[in-house]
Amino acid sequence: MRKILVVVGLFLLFSLPVINAQANQEIQIDSINKPLFKPFIERYILDELKSLRRENLELNKQVSEKIAQAKLESSDRAINYTTSTINNIFYIITAAASLLVLLGWKSLSDIKKTIKKDTSSKIQHLTADYERRLEVIEKQAKVRSEIIVDTQNKISVTNSLHSLWMRAGIEKSEEEKISIYDEILEINPNDIEAMTYKADALLEIGEVRWALNLVNAAIEKDNKYALAFWQRACAYAQLEKEVEAIKDLEKAIELSETFVDEVGKEIHFDKLKNNKRFKAIVNS
Repeated sequence: MRKILVVVGLFLLFSLPVINAQANQEIQIDSINKPLFKPFIERYILDELKSLRRENLELNKQVSEKIAQAKLESSDRAINYTTSTINNIFYIITAAASLLVLLGWKSLSDIKKTIKKDTSSKIQHLTADYERRLEVIEKQAKVRSEIIVDTQNKISVTNSLHSLWMRAGIEKSEEEKISIYDEILEINPNDIEAMTYKADALLEIGEVRWALNLVNAAIEKDNKYALAFWQRACAYAQLEKEVEAIKDLEKAIELSETFVDEVGKEIHFDKLKNNKRFKAIVNS
């Protein structure tokens, strides 16, 4: 019994430091403010990143190997296809040569002659076709050249006529105007406008019958030109042919109503002022 008590006493004696240490540890754990597991999280993330990097490298390696393998297989197929094609061509050539021999083309000389004949025929055909096309092109070029020359001539004539009309417009002398109108009629004999304006200038210098002949020629070329009838009416009025003058005056007004305002101002109609029909026209 005594021994048991001694053992229990010794156990309690040695147990007290352990109990105090555990109590102190609980106090220290409770007094911790920051988590102690944060470094372990960082370590875990780094390990995961390393693992992902290794997997990525391994994946790139596998993809590169597969691409290289695919290219190698493609090259092999292309080489095999080329080889097969060449072999087929040789087979075809051999078969064709054998067929030619069987059909009676027994020598290379016959083949050369046939090829030469066919080539000559094709060359002749191509040459003839080229000559026909060249002839068509030459004709088209000639026509276009003629059109260009004709257009240039027309432009030159138009410029010359324009210059002459400009001169006639600013010229004050009736004789000079007549000379200019003659130049215009020399370039274009059918210019009825030039004929009519020349007739007007002739009336101004008293050449009535000459003017009448000109406007008659203009009306024969164009019986719808109002100014020609107006000038002929002026000529008839100067010749005291009132009936003809009134008739042409009415025709001019019918073709162009702008002449109505000019009737009373025209000095060549002074001899018609007592004519009833003329007065009716003026007062209309």
